[in-house]
Amino acid sequence: MKPRLLLLAAMALTALSALTTAGCQREVFADERSVSLSFSADTVSFDTVFTTLGTATRQVRVYNRSGSDVELSSVTLAGGRGSRFRLNVDGDTSLVARRVVIQDGDSIFIFVQACIDPDGGTTPFLVEDAIVFSNGQRLPLTAWGRNAVYHRRSPQDTTWYTPIDCAAWDHTRPHVILGSAAILDGNTLSLTAGDELHFGPDAMLIVDSNASLLVHGTAEQPVLFTAMRHEEWYRALPGQWQMLWFYNCSRGNVIDHAIIENGTDGIRAYPEAQLSVSNTVIRNMSDAAIVGQNATLDADNLLVYDCYTSLALIGGGAYTFSRSTMADYWNYRGKTRDTASVIISNYYPTSPTDYYGADMRQAAFDRCIVYGSHRSEVSIGRMPDLLMNYSFDRCLVRGGEWDEDPLFEDVQEDNYRLQDGSPAAGIGYQF
Repeated sequence: MKPRLLLLAAMALTALSALTTAGCQREVFADERSVSLSFSADTVSFDTVFTTLGTATRQVRVYNRSGSDVELSSVTLAGGRGSRFRLNVDGDTSLVARRVVIQDGDSIFIFVQACIDPDGGTTPFLVEDAIVFSNGQRLPLTAWGRNAVYHRRSPQDTTWYTPIDCAAWDHTRPHVILGSAAILDGNTLSLTAGDELHFGPDAMLIVDSNASLLVHGTAEQPVLFTAMRHEEWYRALPGQWQMLWFYNCSRGNVIDHAIIENGTDGIRAYPEAQLSVSNTVIRNMSDAAIVGQNATLDADNLLVYDCYTSLALIGGGAYTFSRSTMADYWNYRGKTRDTASVIISNYYPTSPTDYYGADMRQAAFDRCIVYGSHRSEVSIGRMPDLLMNYSFDRCLVRGGEWDEDPLFEDVQEDNYRLQDGSPAAGIGYQF
């Protein structure tokens, strides 16, 4: 071979050898046992988790600030396959995530869910586990489990709702309603101090014609109507379930000492439904705390706050409110209200061209506070030739004849007690 060809061949072999050597070099990682990771939380904890139902996902961030890249040979759960928790390690949902690389100055996300088996008890119980990293570190996981009674349609059901067996109601455990549950014609459901109803998305409780709901809580143990999720982000989130729906001609309904929260409408009462509400708090509703459509409703000592609208009394009816506070400072995700807190009307539209109308026989307010962020918190709608009877007696109303700041203790903290020297002393909700 000619000398020039030999030189070119040698140069080619040298270049190929260099490329091959570079391609075979492996990234250098620190000994994982020498690396101390840091976490965005000391413990991944879940609030109350109903047994057999999964939780919302929590996340924790794992940081590598050691000064060196690290490859973890494994990330897993201490409880193994029997754990009540499930992990997603930077996209890996295996029981054991292997060869997890975290560059120096970088981080990964671990997503955690809890699903807890029932234990037969009636009190909350603690479930614990830990995320185990192959460098020897552990991150605790905790969740409080609760057994519950579930109301949901089976695949064999032909109705769109689940009938409630009122006679067999269990007062020792919370009840979870998935979908719609109904108190059927002729039945009465009695709820007592400490009873809890938790609703899934779009769920509601229907009180059928000629059926009744009797709620008798106490100041110390009000009956609770709330959403199913209890993680921190959900605690004051409106619109998580639908409503308590009192259907046409449901009679003799009583709600005393209750908390109704985090739904779309708190109470909806249809024509000729009869209901009394007392010593009750309704809060965090994405539409209205109470919708009355030609219904009969008496309320005493009612506190409504953080709802898009407090009261929509439409299409006539008969209503009385005494010693009640409607405080609307709605500001959800940057959206403010563009309507009054209390709407009173003897009609409502049923289509773009049609209306339903009936006499507003009475809409009487006595010693109430109606205040909030809107310039005028009462709106009156009239249809000619129908009775429109309403009154405000000793009521402080923003935009009304008596309009003064009631001096609530702290609106930002949802504290609607009155400060010393409030002009509204002696009226409104009595704590």
